Amino acid sequence: MGTGTDRTGARHIRLTSHSAGATAPAIRWGAATPAERAPVVGTTGTRAHRNVIGTHSGSYGVYRALAVAAGALSPQHRADLTNTAPTDVIGPYPQWQDPAAIVSLDPWGAAVADVFAAELEAGQDIRPTIAVTKAHVMLPEVTVAMQQGRLRPDGRVLMPGGAAVVTKVAVEPVWYLPGVAARFGCTESALRRALFEETGGMYPELVTRGDLEVFLPPIGGQTVYIFGDPRDLADPDVELTARVHDECNGSDVFGSDICTCRPYLTHAIEECIAGTQRGGVGLVAYSRKEGRALGEVTKFLVYNARKRQIGGDTADQYFARTECVAGVQDMRFQELMPDVLHWLGVTRIHRLVSMSNMKYDAITGSGITVGERVNIPDDLIPADARVEMDAKMAAGYFTPGPVPDADDLKNTVGRGLV
Repeated sequence: MGTGTDRTGARHIRLTSHSAGATAPAIRWGAATPAERAPVVGTTGTRAHRNVIGTHSGSYGVYRALAVAAGALSPQHRADLTNTAPTDVIGPYPQWQDPAAIVSLDPWGAAVADVFAAELEAGQDIRPTIAVTKAHVMLPEVTVAMQQGRLRPDGRVLMPGGAAVVTKVAVEPVWYLPGVAARFGCTESALRRALFEETGGMYPELVTRGDLEVFLPPIGGQTVYIFGDPRDLADPDVELTARVHDECNGSDVFGSDICTCRPYLTHAIEECIAGTQRGGVGLVAYSRKEGRALGEVTKFLVYNARKRQIGGDTADQYFARTECVAGVQDMRFQELMPDVLHWLGVTRIHRLVSMSNMKYDAITGSGITVGERVNIPDDLIPADARVEMDAKMAAGYFTPGPVPDADDLKNTVGRGLV
């Protein structure tokens, strides 16, 4: 590697394992006010103020590095936050002051330009980790529901052309390491070591900087779609229809029929619209956890293994094939999922559009009450997805009907590779 300056103008490498400057504000997670809590500073240009491990933008931080290396972006660029304020004010809610209730996002992340205005004026490069905007969403399934008379436009929630009006929230992960460790029942040191070693030593501060308790992990975040008034989410007397959905690019975007992800997602959106029109509020929280957080390559390998095994794709071997390839059936670990609900002030979900026992257990275990559980209608389950659905119901998924037994699982067969 050559010496001298590069395109960034840097003359030497700054090791992040060294102590930061004395001016870095200490974070007091769960403090009552943003002033007591202090801002999350994960920008690389103001090292003296950095008080976290990692950088902003999750997995997209690598693209920022590419832009800097290519000379397309100055590493000293400061975001101009003029007119970027949230379209709807979220919180603060009591859960924000509970260091155990929210451990994977920054409750003040949408309001940094307001609550940390003095720090920004003093030169700290503080960036939002949450953004709140308004949008219209258009889905062909909603148009079909209108044509079949299940939904009717009202000009407020649902427009005559089929567009639904939503408040849309983007959330970047911000992990409070002691709280994350507690959620998973491990020590903080064990968590730090695993994060360090399993990322190829990407963040040495995990094991050298015990004073830094907040980590900005290089993973995808969440998008939240709110139907109706966001303030109603915190009112337990207002009917809340909600779904927490984990990313499935093949089904959600391209309509692959091997799983129920898109039909369940669009069914939930229809339920949210109908519930909001009844005077309630709707919520869809969409997390980037492709292939049960195993990744899309692993997911496609599992598809091949399922379809090519002796006897074909059967429900009784559904989880076994995943475990053979990945070593584990599921890595979504829903322990962190309820945090976004607590950020929104949710204390009761009247209608949870989900059959997942893991999601239900995580939500109720975090103190949120769940009323009715809404399953996907049978006529929305693609024929090739019957293998998945029967396997999941046998493993503990909620169903209002009979639970498939061993013989049922052996007889539930999907089609082969095409």
